[in-house]
Order: sequence, then structure tokens, then C-alpha cells
Amino acid sequence: MMNRRAVVTGASSGIGEATVRTLRSRGWDVVGVARREDRLAALAAETGASAIACDLTDADAVAALVSALEDSGPVHALVQVAGGARGTDRIEDAKTADWQWMFDANVLASQRLVAGLLPLLRRAAEADGHADTLFVTSTAAQVAYPGGGGYNAAKAAQAMLVHALRLELNGEPIRVSEIAPGMVHTEEFALNRLGGDSVAAEAVYSGVDEPLRAEDVADVIAYALDAPGHVNLDLITMRPVAQSANHMLARGPLRVRSDV
Repeated sequence: MMNRRAVVTGASSGIGEATVRTLRSRGWDVVGVARREDRLAALAAETGASAIACDLTDADAVAALVSALEDSGPVHALVQVAGGARGTDRIEDAKTADWQWMFDANVLASQRLVAGLLPLLRRAAEADGHADTLFVTSTAAQVAYPGGGGYNAAKAAQAMLVHALRLELNGEPIRVSEIAPGMVHTEEFALNRLGGDSVAAEAVYSGVDEPLRAEDVADVIAYALDAPGHVNLDLITMRPVAQSANHMLARGPLRVRSDV
């Protein structure tokens, strides 16, 4: 049987890039998808993945992506990593354009991909036993925090899309999984959210003993995809040990208490 093929979005950096590398190391055929063609090309050359440049907020571009995938082979898994946050304003001060982008990039992009790729996933599931959809959301979908209203709302909406999709696909051999990471130290997430302010972006992680890395999330994604076909990991919430909850983050070395 041919190798299983995964489409990984957000593949030009961070969790998406790490997922491409991890799945390739496990023998998957991978199509990396992102806007930045130069970074995709470099990743493809290094890993042996395929690459398709696409802006997932553009409906015509997504339609072209689906057509290219249909012409090039089966699709056994959609791994939707692309998304992101913009701004940390209070709701009363928020920029509507930032909220619009977050809904476009996190929610509407996911809907477009599902609508476009489900026929290909069904075809692969019928031929090979099962197929996968997997979405990287965030703990921001679960608990609100001041200054996070737009991202909270967008990720919560994406998470509801995932839950509804699982119900709608009941009875079909297509798994629907959600990975919800807490703090992950990647090169661009906080930088993009904070408008390119590198000092402020690094301060987000300052003093935290081992935030999650992109590779940690990629390992969990690969585990979910490689699990036996009858096993569905509905929701995995993952955080660094230093982050007990969204609002509770230890800064400084982790250490055993000596006063107990």
C-alpha cells in the first residue's frame, strides 16, 4: 500500500514546520501548505515533502489548492495548524481589522479546508480504511483572559467547528481530533501578535522553565495520526509543567518544595 499522505497547513514555521519534519521522519508523505513560498521550498528540499503555496484566507486560492491536491494523489489526513493571534487590546479598544483577520485565519480557513478536502478524505478512507482531520486550536479556546478577547473568540469558534464536524461525520471512518496547546515558544507567534516587537515577544517567555516547543506539539500530532484507526483522540490539552492554567504561570526554575 502507498504511504499515507498528510496536508499540513502553517508549514513555513513553528508547529506546522515541525509537524512536516516529524511526519516525514515517520514515513508519511507530506504536503506542506503556507503563504511563504520561499520557506516552503527550503523545507521541501530538506525533508522531501511536497509544497504548495496558498493563502487560506483567500477562497479562490483554497479552491486551487484542492484542485492541485486532487491531481497529485490521495489525501489521508488534514492537519490544520495555520492561524494565529493579533493584538492584546481590551475589547473596548480592539481593532476590528485584527478580529476580522483572526476569524478569517482560524475559523473560515478551517471551514474552507474541510469543505474542499472532505471528498478527498472520504475517497482515501474508503480505499485505505480511515482518514483524519486534526486541528490545532489553543487553550485560549477554553478559558478567556484579559486582552485575549479576539483570539479567545476565534479559537473558541474554531473548537466548536471541530466538535460539530465530529458529530456530522459520525458513522464515517474519518477521525476528528483537536490539539489545544498552552504556552509554546515558537519564533513567530508572540512576535506577530505583538506587531513585530521582539523585546515584548521575548518577555512573554522570560523566566519560564521550558515552555513547550513546536516539536512537542508535533510529536502529539504524529501520535494521534499514527494511533490505530479505530482510536479517536477527541481533545488533547497540553501545557508546559510551569503553566498550571492559562492564568497561572511559574517564572523561574522549577524546584521541589523544601518546607513540606
